[in-house]
Amino acid sequence: MKTFCIGLTGGIGCGKSTVAHLFADLGAAIIDTDAFSHALTQPGAAGFNAIIHQFGPLYLQADGALDRGKLRALIFSDAAAKQALESILHPLIHAEVLAALQACQAPYALIVVPLLFETRNYLPLIQRSLVVDCAEASQIARTTARSGLSETTVRAIMAQQLPRTVRLERADDIISNENGLDSLRAQVAALHAQYFSLARQAPPKS
Repeated sequence: MKTFCIGLTGGIGCGKSTVAHLFADLGAAIIDTDAFSHALTQPGAAGFNAIIHQFGPLYLQADGALDRGKLRALIFSDAAAKQALESILHPLIHAEVLAALQACQAPYALIVVPLLFETRNYLPLIQRSLVVDCAEASQIARTTARSGLSETTVRAIMAQQLPRTVRLERADDIISNENGLDSLRAQVAALHAQYFSLARQAPPKS
């Protein structure tokens, strides 16, 4: 029987990772596409090698690692480069997700996908979608504080994502991340109980 899956998404800075960790504490499997992307773009990994072959050594740092900032700037300004990068990474990440699902022993899994509704690649794998939501001002403040990115860069990233209203319309479930960690824990606990029950009772999507 296939693993019961929830697609976890949300705009940048909304708190997807925090919510995922809270679900993991309750026994859910977390399959994080960003983590796979990061691993695949480490020196020597399949994604790294393909990226350097495609874009050239200009996108290497002095220590031999991928210059993520320079590559990010390129794909924001060049649609063809963005498509080329996605054509390299998306199939590799998808394969990692499928392998993780195959090995999953947890009652259910959350697949963390920042662009769940935009790319649509993972919709066939999930039974429900969960959006972590917060105000756009909170997204910007949290991301600039955490990552050191400029507000302009954060807004550019947000512009690549669906508008908040559309994301909320498409969600089966929503967690609000505006009222602190205790509120998050309570919302996660309630959804965990729901997902655990659904995983036991409902037939998974084919």
